[in-house]
Amino acid sequence: MTHFSIAIDGPAGAGKSTIAKSIAKQLGFIYVDTGAMYRAMALYFLQNHIVATDSTLIEKSCGDVDVTIEYKNGEQIVVLNGENVNGLIRTEEVGNMASASSVNKTVRLKLVELQQGLARKANVVMDGRDIGTYVLPNANLKIYLTASSKERARRRWAELKEKGIVADIYDIEKDIIERDHRDMTREFAPLKQAEDAIYLDSSDMTIDAVIEKIMNYFNNNKQDEFAFNSAQPN
Repeated sequence: MTHFSIAIDGPAGAGKSTIAKSIAKQLGFIYVDTGAMYRAMALYFLQNHIVATDSTLIEKSCGDVDVTIEYKNGEQIVVLNGENVNGLIRTEEVGNMASASSVNKTVRLKLVELQQGLARKANVVMDGRDIGTYVLPNANLKIYLTASSKERARRRWAELKEKGIVADIYDIEKDIIERDHRDMTREFAPLKQAEDAIYLDSSDMTIDAVIEKIMNYFNNNKQDEFAFNSAQPN
C-alpha cells in the first residue's frame, strides 16, 4: 500500500509545528514532529553535560539514546529512553542545543532512519529543516514555510509573554538569525527549499489562512494524482 506524505520545511519560528499538527488532524494523518525528536536528543546531551562542540562524545552518545514517538488519546508523546519528555523539551536552552547538535551527521542519521520508517507505515505530515530535501525526497506535497526574522521574533516574544516569561524581542531575533545561519550553512542536509517545494511566506498571514492554503494545495495535488492514476492502463 502506498502512503501519502506531506513535507513542511522552514526556519525556526515559522509556525511549522502548529500548522503541520492542524493539517494532520484535518486529514487524519500522523503528525511526525521531527523537531521534537531532535530536541529530545538535545535534552539527553544537556542532562549528561555534553557540549555541542564535542562531536566525538556526541557521536559516542548516540548509541545510548532511544527516541520514539507514541500516540495516546490523540496526543503525541515524545519518549526519551523510556521517559515522556514532552514537558522538558520546549525551552530555549534545549532548542539552541538541538540546532547546534543537529549539524552532527551521526545525530541526523539516527533520527532520519526512524522518520523514514514512520512514513513507510502510514500517511504522515512531517515538518523540519530537511524533510523535502533529504528525509522524504519523494514526498507527495512539499511546502517551504517561512516568515521574516522580525515576525518570527514577535511571535516567539508574544508566546513567552503569554506564559509570563519576560524576554527581549531583539535578543530573540538575534538568536533566530544565528540559528538560521547554522541551519542553512551546516555541511550535512542544510535547511533549503526543495526544488519542487511550494514557497509560502506567512509573515502577513494568519495561521488559519496558511492552513487553508496548504489544504488547497493538498486537494489540488490529490486531484492531479487521481487523474494521473486513472489514465494509467490496467
